Amino acid sequence: MSTTLNDPKKVKQARTLIVALSVVIPVVVAVLFKVQIDGVDLTFLPKIYAGINGLTAIVLIMALVAIKSKNMNLHRNLIRVALLLSLLFLAAYVSYHATSSPTEYKGDVPGIYYTLLISHIVLSVAVIPMVLFTYLAAWEGRFDAHKKWTRFSFPIWLYVAVSGVVVYFMISPFYV
Repeated sequence: MSTTLNDPKKVKQARTLIVALSVVIPVVVAVLFKVQIDGVDLTFLPKIYAGINGLTAIVLIMALVAIKSKNMNLHRNLIRVALLLSLLFLAAYVSYHATSSPTEYKGDVPGIYYTLLISHIVLSVAVIPMVLFTYLAAWEGRFDAHKKWTRFSFPIWLYVAVSGVVVYFMISPFYV
């Protein structure tokens, strides 16, 4: 990357921030699920955040192609777009769930749906520190560590993005 993080104090601060975010984000999301804001209609959001998940998956694949083609600038920019999309997804997801009642799955394959949903949720929590530490390693210019982190974070991030779209299509017929 063109700018590397070499100041040990800043690296330590970044690592502390990653750990804090990795705890705070899931806790805040869980707490916000208990919040119910009435009078706000955000029922259009599931389509949008499913689309954001799909776009994230496409951008991640494009980032993989870019780095395989040795285009580091494009790769870096695509990863930044994927991070921004993930933040937009999170904002839309939390907004929808804070203003809407939970939707019950009434389909023919509940075992598949709930297995997919649970794995999606668990891995969406786990991927937060993985993606951030992967990004930090690149930012520090530690590309060997970046590649090691990427072996785990990339497929999990891609799975979370794709499974989010599948979960949406499975639950969407039951939205009220």
